[in-house]
Amino acid sequence: MVLISDLRLNFKWVFFITKFQIFIIFKGRKPITLEEKIKLGGGYNASLQTSLPAEYRLYDPKQETAETSNKLFTSTFPRGFALEIVQVYTGPPLIVYKFRHWAYMEGPYKGHAPTGELIELYGIGIFELDENKNIVKVEQFYDPAQLLGPLVKGPKLDDSAEKGKELSSCPILKSLG
Repeated sequence: MVLISDLRLNFKWVFFITKFQIFIIFKGRKPITLEEKIKLGGGYNASLQTSLPAEYRLYDPKQETAETSNKLFTSTFPRGFALEIVQVYTGPPLIVYKFRHWAYMEGPYKGHAPTGELIELYGIGIFELDENKNIVKVEQFYDPAQLLGPLVKGPKLDDSAEKGKELSSCPILKSLG
């Protein structure tokens, strides 16, 4: 199964999965359904929810839409943002695994210059399966600072330098608009 954070592709995934009731839990927060995830603005907005005061947020889900967050991260990671299962600890019906989400920062992030560095976010995930081996619950535990902290290491750019670096070089991401 591939979890896709782009809202336009997410609709296809939701269509496939709506045969089942599925709950997603990020960092021990309240479980949400796929429909609630879409209402929050998709993958990044749902997974980067925070209780930090606004002035300390490196990403503010309340200020982003599915479209703006997708554009932001596909511009920052023009070759994509891979998700890799590093190790599986237990088998069904409760599958516990370690994951790595990674990419090279080759585009600007919120006015900060690209560094070219490898950005890695490690976490633990849990899939709970029903008796038919359908996923009914997804939990993920990770530190969003592993992702967001390195994105603001580059020097500040002026507006003209950041424009023109918004297009992804990935053919799949380019086709999304």
